[in-house]
Formats: sequence, C-alpha cells, structure tokens
Amino acid sequence: MEQRLAPQALIDDTEKLIKLVLELKKQRNAVILVHNYQRPEMFRIADYIGDSLGLSVAAAKTDADVILFCGVKFMAETAKVLSPGKTVLLPTLDAGCSLADMATVGKLRQVKAQYPDAAVVSYVNTTADVKALSDICCTSANAVEVVNSLPHNQVIFLPDRNLGKYVQQHTDKEIILWDGYCFVHDKLDAETLMEFKQRYPDAKVIAHPECRDELLKLSDHICGTGGMAKFAKSDGSKNFIVVTECGMTDKLRQDVPEKNFLSFCNVCPYMKSTTLPLVVRSLMHNTHEITLPEEIIKGARKAIGRMLQISKNAA
Repeated sequence: MEQRLAPQALIDDTEKLIKLVLELKKQRNAVILVHNYQRPEMFRIADYIGDSLGLSVAAAKTDADVILFCGVKFMAETAKVLSPGKTVLLPTLDAGCSLADMATVGKLRQVKAQYPDAAVVSYVNTTADVKALSDICCTSANAVEVVNSLPHNQVIFLPDRNLGKYVQQHTDKEIILWDGYCFVHDKLDAETLMEFKQRYPDAKVIAHPECRDELLKLSDHICGTGGMAKFAKSDGSKNFIVVTECGMTDKLRQDVPEKNFLSFCNVCPYMKSTTLPLVVRSLMHNTHEITLPEEIIKGARKAIGRMLQISKNAA
C-alpha cells in the first residue's frame, strides 16, 4: 500500500527543495524567472516575478550565466532571443502553450501573401520563429499603442483573436484577426461572471484582454498581469473579482494583502507543470536547454526591439 506523506512531511520536503534550488542557483550563477501564473511555492525561489516579456528584459540586464524560466516554452525562447550568450533552461517540456501553437510560420506566410500591404504584429505569446517573421511584437499592455504607431492601414494581428478584437475597438486600422485563443481565458463565460457580480456587488472586476468581449464589457479594468496589482493598489475598492488564470489571484493576495481577491479563473496545466523537483533537475543536468538558430534570434530580436523602442519613446 502506498504511504501518503503527512502535511508536515510535505512542508519539510518543500523547504528542502527550496534550499537546494537556492544553493544550485548560487553555484551556477543563475537567475530564476517565475511567471505570475506559476505555483505559489515557485515564487519563493524567484529572482524576478512578473509577466513574460518583463522577466526576459530583466534577465538580459543581469550578469548571470544561466537563466532558468519557470513559465512556458515561448517565454524561455524570448529570454534566449534577448540573452543569446546565456544558457536558458526550461524545467519541463510539458510547459507548452496552446495559444502559441496556433500560430505557425507556414500559416503566417500564407496570410502575409494574402495581405501583402499589411504589417504583422505578433503577440509575445508566439514562438521565436513566428516573431522572426513579424514586423513588430506586442504585449497585452501595449498592443493598442503598438498597432496605432504603425504607418500601415492593415494589420495582421496574431494569434489571439480576443486580444485582436479588443485592439480593433481602439484603433481605426483594419485588424486582420487570427483564429487563435487562450483556452484558459476563452472558456470563462459571461453568465457566470454576472452571477459573481450579483453575489459581490461592491467588487471591481479586473479582466485579462485575452477574455472574450462579453466578459470585458462586464469588467471595470482590463489589463495584462503586470497591471493588475497596480490597479488593485490604486483603486479604492476592497474587493476584486480576478478574471484570468488562477495563479494570478494567488500572486495578488501576496502583493496586496490588504485587499480581497475573488477567484473567477481557470487553471493553466502548462503553467502548473513546473515543479521544484524539475527545477532542481534542470539546474543540475541542464535540462531542458533552449537553443535557437542565429537567424531566428536576429529576426525575433528585431521585432521585439521595435516594440521596446515604441514603449520607450512613449514613456
């Protein structure tokens, strides 16, 4: 019969693993990046916690030899693009992204041929080879700003159709939507959110723009993960309904403990596939190292750099 660990034994095991990770991190001169959607225990080993692009930018500014990314594969690829001289590790290859997988180079080439005068704006939630074929990248926070900065009248926006529809409401340009979506956000439904709002009438709704339009219309504030804590801190409300991946609610409770955060969310199995034992294995044995062809790094870096320059000029 399998013997189950007592809760205290699980706590002790977690503490030992965290201590080991911190020791290995020091030995490898590594920097550990942890996305907002990760398991709560992962926050304790992090050098930086945040959204995907912000983490990669922060890591590029360090003198670390190794970047270990507790996120998903496209994020680790972005870290490699911005830090080509560093070893980039992803603890598990199960940490994929179905949204990123919905945009392929072959399909993008077909759409580009169909709309030869259109600019290609790829969300950071894309693979490095798709970024390399794009004119510019964007995040959920700066997507509208990026699109409006372009001289083109037509914009191929990929891969998230919900974010693309949100952008279309804030631009005069023609947005050519990609038929992609984040299943974590897309399956959240407006009817259930309305029930939440009725149960908690004094709560403000914070929603990620990857949600469907009918949910965004019920929201008080729409932003990416990087802006959620900022809004909660600045807003006078005590209670917030958080419409995104469940890990963000855990993070907000840590960052803004004086406020109450109600979970209206789904779990991303890709984000939750990273565990402390896998981090230990990756640091000890270099599993799984992210490598990219030089031409992909060069092209993707150019698209990301254009985005960063626009954000810098607007600052």
